[in-house]
Parts: sequence; structure tokens; C-alpha cells
Amino acid sequence: MIHLMGRDLVYLDNAATSLPKPESVVEAVKDALTRAGNPGRSGHFLSYQSMRDLFEAREAVARLVGADDSSRIVLTPNATFALNLAIKGVLKEGDHVVTSVMEHNSVLRPLSSLSERGVEVTYVEADHEGYVDPDDVIRAFRKNTKMVVLTHGSNVTGAVNDVASVGKATRERGILFLVDASQTAGVRHINVEEMGVDLLAAPGHKALFGPQGTGFLYVREGIRVEPLVEGGTGSRSEEPRHPEFYPDRLEAGTLNSVGFAGLVEGIAFVEGKGIENIYAHERELTSRLLESLRGERRIVVYGPGGTRDRLGVVLVNVKGADPGEVAMVLDEKHGIMVRAGLHCAPFAHRVLGTFPEGGVRISFSAMNTKEDADMAVRALLEIAREMGSDS
Repeated sequence: MIHLMGRDLVYLDNAATSLPKPESVVEAVKDALTRAGNPGRSGHFLSYQSMRDLFEAREAVARLVGADDSSRIVLTPNATFALNLAIKGVLKEGDHVVTSVMEHNSVLRPLSSLSERGVEVTYVEADHEGYVDPDDVIRAFRKNTKMVVLTHGSNVTGAVNDVASVGKATRERGILFLVDASQTAGVRHINVEEMGVDLLAAPGHKALFGPQGTGFLYVREGIRVEPLVEGGTGSRSEEPRHPEFYPDRLEAGTLNSVGFAGLVEGIAFVEGKGIENIYAHERELTSRLLESLRGERRIVVYGPGGTRDRLGVVLVNVKGADPGEVAMVLDEKHGIMVRAGLHCAPFAHRVLGTFPEGGVRISFSAMNTKEDADMAVRALLEIAREMGSDS
């Protein structure tokens, strides 16, 4: 529970953005904001310090994902920008791409746009828990398959996919592999080389506990990605063309050095706690919630039945009640923050049978407690008694 804006709140919307942030993140942002020069643009020490903030962010991200060269970490405003950069910067007319029905709109929408320009897209189905079978992905390969785009962990069901098996297959065939790690960066171990990943996108503001307005794209050496935006970088200003070297090739304009200073501390917080410990903690809270709701006829729980290979993300519905109304009651009456609706993943909800209303998503972080999970259970049971149906 947190006290915020005069209210005691149970924050369970961490799959959207994590809250609260560690105090070290808040202090780092405050400090950086008071001395933020324009990184890479000026010759004074404040500009150099902001450049240092960005460099430290790249180093921290590279360490987190197992990248040897931090210059291959492109800093972006969010994961959506990073995914668009990777997808639109690689795929051309005549290319074929394989993805899944569990993807976020940050993947589905750019692919839909490209499909109108001659890019072929295959959507691999998922099972009723939200898992994508690597063999189904491999069977979808064609001679002109250029890329596979796959979520590491579903933002709807919490199901964690076997990206390493897909990565092995793509690497053997020379197909590019883009992984959306929006829900797993900071919760699950990631090593881009071990997993055969060529491109990996993630936000800084979710399980990495950084500020909003931060994200990144890892680009393996030898992969050519065309920039989406060109302009000021502070480097090679005499040239009419955007720089070719990384990370400048895919960055333009003044970067959010203040936010990335906070991200450095967010990653340090995650490393201090230990990713495996964070994952175990979230699994414990998830198990506690699932066990407490098991057998309740008026509540439907979607996704994996257990906690193996899943995140601290649980989708539920109260039978006979609109998910938006349930979320509103949780907020206004119980002080519990969740997210209702389609969670920007409409195909996933079709798989679960929850389209078009969606569901109520409860998502834990390292900051949540057993009491938070118990309060959510008590509130849901009360709502089910008052608003739910047995049929």
C-alpha cells in the first residue's frame, strides 16, 4: 500500500507502469533536472554530465540484456518507438514477417501499416493460456521470411514464451529475431546472445522502475536498421546525411537525459534485489491471488493456471459485470488501482474469448506485498457477491 494524493492506495497496475519508484530514482531525476545541459551539443561541463548520464544508461542496459557493446543500445522514448524503429527500419515490400496473436498494438499496428505496402504478415495462434508454441512459429517460415517478432511475456495473461527456441531456429536460418521485452525486462533473465536475439525492445518505466519517457532498442552488430527520424545528434554536424555509426544512427534530437539518469538508478535497484528474487516474489503474490480465487464461480480467471513460466499479471472478470465498472469500483470504493479493457492487445482477447469488453488486469511488482494481494482478493469477492452472476 502507498499513500498518495491524500489516499491510501493499493497499486496493482504495474504492467502499465510501475509505482512507486525507488527513492533513488526520484532523487536521480531531481539531481539531473537541476543540472541538465544538452547532451552532445555543447562544450561545457553540464553538457558533458548529461552525456555521462546517457552513457551510464547505455552501459546499464547493455549489462542487463547481455550485450557486449553499449553503443548498440539505442535510447528511445518508450518501447513503442523502439518496436516501430525495428519493424519499419528493416522490413521492405516483398518481405515476410512472422508474429503472434498475443502481440501488443505496438507490434500489430506497424505491421498492419506495412501490410498495406507489400509486407506479408503471418499471425501464429496461441493456446488458451496465451502461450505461443515455438514449433508453430518455425512452421510459419517461408523462403522470404525476413523477421520474427515475438513478445517475451504477454501483457494480458502473463504467459512467458520460449524465445530461446525461436532464436535458435531464426539464427540457423538467417532470419532476424525481434523480441518485445516490455513485460520481462527487470523480471526475467535476458541474454540476447544466449537467446539468439537480434533486436530487443523494452521500456524503462515498467519493471525497470525508471521514469516514463525512457526505453531502448538493442541492435546486434551487423544488422542494418534505417532511421525513422533524422536531424540533430551533435555529431558530424557538417554532414548533410545522418551519421552511420551507432547509437547516433538511430537517435535524433535531444534525448531525455533526466529520465535516463533515473533509469540508471532503476536498473541498479533491480540488480540490487536480484532479478530471480523479484521473479520469485511476483510468483508468490500471483500464486496467492490465484489460489484465493480458485473455485469462486462468479469470477473467471484467464491465462496460465499455475505460476511456472508466467509473470505477475493476472486477467480476471466478474461474471455478469462490465470490466470497466469493476475497475471503477475497485478504485473508488477500495482504493485498488488496476486496468480494465483490451490492454492494447485485441487479438489476445479474441484468443481468450474476452473481446470486445476485455478484462480486469491485476499486475504485481517488486514493491507489492502479500497484503496487497489479499486486499485485491477481498475486494473482488465482495464485488462478485454484489455485482456478479453464477451463470
